[in-house]
Amino acid sequence: MSDPSGAKQRGLALELRQSGKAWLFVAPVLVALAVVIGYPVFEAIWMSFSKDSGIDPATGMFVEGGSAGFSNYTHWLLQQCGSLNGMVSCPTGTLGSQFWSAVGITLFFTVVMVSIEALLGLGMAMVMGKTFRGRALLRAAVLIPWAIPTAVTARLWEFMFQYDGVVNRVLGTHILWTSDMWASRFAVVAADVWKTTPFMALLILAGLQVIPADVYEAAKVDGATAWQRFVHITLPLLKPALLVAVLFRTMDTLRIYDLPAIMTLGNPSTNTLSILVVEQVRQGPNSAAALSVITFLLVFAIAFILVKVLGANAVRTQEDQRKAN
Repeated sequence: MSDPSGAKQRGLALELRQSGKAWLFVAPVLVALAVVIGYPVFEAIWMSFSKDSGIDPATGMFVEGGSAGFSNYTHWLLQQCGSLNGMVSCPTGTLGSQFWSAVGITLFFTVVMVSIEALLGLGMAMVMGKTFRGRALLRAAVLIPWAIPTAVTARLWEFMFQYDGVVNRVLGTHILWTSDMWASRFAVVAADVWKTTPFMALLILAGLQVIPADVYEAAKVDGATAWQRFVHITLPLLKPALLVAVLFRTMDTLRIYDLPAIMTLGNPSTNTLSILVVEQVRQGPNSAAALSVITFLLVFAIAFILVKVLGANAVRTQEDQRKAN
């Protein structure tokens, strides 16, 4: 008779040897990620608890800095700035006073841009997914805005939104698109939607192409209309790819910098968290590190919510699709 316990032990030993070989291949990648990603993160956290060097207002002497405790974080979260009498509210116009407005602007851009891009990207993907003459040319043309560098896109749209630019001439308006508070924000939204919607369409198109064609044929046989097929077949089966696309774009938009910074030429109405970080680096890197950590935690929290609550998990959804097929 065979020994079940011996076979189990041999199987366990074989599994351990295989996992050990797998770690040999994975270890170099983990080391590279630790160096490229882990070290900057821990360095930023360490810097965020240090004071910036500068002139001591009490003595007029240059000081190196030292331990700051949580003062760099309270500077942003509570909008407190140092003074001779301790911590006071940051004066209007300083970077510390712009933190919560930058958070609101960043979230505004994220919600509006991602929502519009998801809807337009879905429509574009539905068109590109159909079979017709010239489909390859259409797909290539659609991707052109996404391929253009963001700096070039920002300058292009800045010229269009100038006071005597194309937009005001076509609309017959006299709007200061890059200076007015809400006009500048919607100008940035328009430019980002034009540039990034093709990326959303590409991700959604990949999800459309894995839906079996026989599912639609069966629905047609059962008398389902085009709208019913879209609602009851396309959307449920497309949900994993759509959520992954929304997750990618959300994380990307939360750290948006170059488009509003170049397009509106430093207009405070479009200052995002990333712009605030860059501006603070010029005044004090340690305080900027604290703001970077806060921004990282915000992005992580939103990504966690999308993954856990909405189910935007790329790995799991791919496994579910393979099981379904």
